[in-house]
Amino acid sequence: MTGVIRVVCAAVIEHERLLVVRKRGTTAFMLPGGKPEAGESPEQALLREIDEELGCALTLRAELAGDFSAPAANEPGYTVQARIWTGQLDGTPAIAAEIAELRWITAADAAGLCLAPLLSGKTWTALARAGLMPQLAVA
Repeated sequence: MTGVIRVVCAAVIEHERLLVVRKRGTTAFMLPGGKPEAGESPEQALLREIDEELGCALTLRAELAGDFSAPAANEPGYTVQARIWTGQLDGTPAIAAEIAELRWITAADAAGLCLAPLLSGKTWTALARAGLMPQLAVA
């Protein structure tokens, strides 16, 4: 039986580019966010995580509809279950906390990157269907 890791993530898109991050000591790029702490609402957790990881504030927009679960990129034997919000950053993101790298990517850029399973599957499709990444092809 696999364990489940519940996370909250931000899909921040500017000029048809999606913000992705890579944590220190890992290879996969993923959406910024993290695990809620005890007593935090998912929204509070996401705002805290963005501040800690990127050093800026986030204005939350809509939560993406769908079941976002996939094998965890960095924890073998675990599944990640995510709630994903769209949002806009207030400030310029900078590498902080456990983040080693950040990039703004298009769908074409993604083909050459190692993406976390959660991002490379249902999340791409949900972003395209919501009209947020128009260059993505939706099957």
